[in-house]
Amino acid sequence: MLLLSICIATLLGGVVSVLISSVVSLTILARVADKMVAFAVGILLAFALTDILPEAIESGLSPHDAGWILLAGILAFFLLEKMALWRHDHRHTHGEAHETVLDQKVSMIVIGDGLHNFVDGVLIAAAFLTEPALGWAMAVTVMLHEIPQEVSDFMVLLSAGLSKSRALLLNAMSGAAMILGGFLGWLSLGIMQTAIPVILVVAASSFIYIAVADLVPELQRQRSLKDGVVQVAFILGGVTVSLAAQHLHHH
Repeated sequence: MLLLSICIATLLGGVVSVLISSVVSLTILARVADKMVAFAVGILLAFALTDILPEAIESGLSPHDAGWILLAGILAFFLLEKMALWRHDHRHTHGEAHETVLDQKVSMIVIGDGLHNFVDGVLIAAAFLTEPALGWAMAVTVMLHEIPQEVSDFMVLLSAGLSKSRALLLNAMSGAAMILGGFLGWLSLGIMQTAIPVILVVAASSFIYIAVADLVPELQRQRSLKDGVVQVAFILGGVTVSLAAQHLHHH
């Protein structure tokens, strides 16, 4: 019965939050979709630097080790993108190489979000094993915490040229990683908890790399003063939403 509750709660936290974020992205935010890349930069960086990394350190990882893992993660994602370019260089057209880079960006955002959702699943399982009522409360706060991040992921996927249906499917797949985390957390909580800090830092490295290496250069193509002001406003808006979600989550 406890395992069933964990599965339902992680489904609520992972997949339902994806569905809500997709509705928000395709209705309320559809009119400003071209500006949402800047919003995604703010959310990704704020979550990575002010939420995920501190959580990893609070979970027992030293700042020194966190810094090295973060560096290794960013380098790994850089090499992942570089290998895709090398593989297509001199063998495919420029357009095909560009498509491959976009595919790598999609892979990185899905992997990073999946890792983060996996950790949330483990935490929900830990809450249920402590007290079922605490588990349900954790599931609801995780869902509310996930919605703004899922919105940013959705916008990144759409900016990479994916169709709405494929973006929704990939976001749902990464959200489903929360169910896997909940199951493995219930099965072997002690082992999972020791891996949480490292997984969190790797997830943070993917968010930072995508924001700085892929999204910011895209913003820099728009060079007018008006574009810059709007982009800064949306980045700050993303940071504000992220901080509000974190406040709700922690309290």
